[in-house]
Amino acid sequence: MKILVCVSNVPDTTTKITFTDNNTQFNTNGVQFILNPYDEIALARAIELTDGGKGTVTVINVGEANTDATIRKALAIGATDAVRVNAKPHDAWFVAYQIAQYVKANPFDLILTGRESIDYNGSKVAGMLGELLDLPSVSIIKKLEAGDSEATVEREIEGGKEVLTIPYPFVAGAAEGVAEPKIPNMRGIMAARTKPLTVIEPAEVKTLSEIVSYETPAPRGQVTLVSATDTAKLVELLHAEARVI
Repeated sequence: MKILVCVSNVPDTTTKITFTDNNTQFNTNGVQFILNPYDEIALARAIELTDGGKGTVTVINVGEANTDATIRKALAIGATDAVRVNAKPHDAWFVAYQIAQYVKANPFDLILTGRESIDYNGSKVAGMLGELLDLPSVSIIKKLEAGDSEATVEREIEGGKEVLTIPYPFVAGAAEGVAEPKIPNMRGIMAARTKPLTVIEPAEVKTLSEIVSYETPAPRGQVTLVSATDTAKLVELLHAEARVI
């Protein structure tokens, strides 16, 4: 089985977010970037499915040279090889289009993404890939079991679970529960240095969106602590200050 895992280079969740150029650019100074956690889940399941010589796992990233360290981590975790599309990831459409062009020339049995990237939280790429490649696509799966000619996936829906059987090839966005993220060991880290990382130039594509500006959330207000036994005080604050009763 040939599996492609799409990975993103995202700011660490502890990063203090600031912007430059009149709030039109993300300030990367001093920011630590990591492998998107949801992509790690997808990668872990791909490695499990191909363990023991059952297939190969290729990771693909749309990014500039500064994402190579993140890609090497994916290789250290266990991916067979990697591809980087040498371009700044402008938006989900741009990323999906670049990956789709690569897949059209290099078919895979299964394409996995994370459910979303933790920077923009769009959950768009998996669906766009399915449309661009004319393949079945299912987002936010919680379980993935692979058979010889088809796979069974499970996803949560309102009031229950949905179980789908899908023939290969298809696209899926992995969420918590699909697999436990893997920590690279020393052997994997050493092997990652010599695993293939192919850099390709981006395909031309029309720009469909533009970021006008960013805004940070409003500062949190002060917190008033009320004793669990002082019900009268709580009611007074909810009425006079919060004005919700």
